[in-house]
Amino acid sequence: MNPRLDKVVRATTVVATVTVSYFLLTADYGPEPNVLDPVKKAIQSAETSVKEFIFGPKSPSQENKIEKGSSNAGKEHP
Repeated sequence: MNPRLDKVVRATTVVATVTVSYFLLTADYGPEPNVLDPVKKAIQSAETSVKEFIFGPKSPSQENKIEKGSSNAGKEHP
């Protein structure tokens, strides 16, 4: 195989693997706790840190809206 094509295939494979892993680990498996919760929380924490680093910290009004929304979302599940 062409060395240039080989590098492209490897890079595509790595990106696809990371993307699929991210979606599987952060999927919502229902309200019951499961083994992947600590991993999911670590990924979401890193995601939030990167967003805050790039876009700056959220204003207090946005944080309050998000906190209220997440607390209400948990109450909707029976």
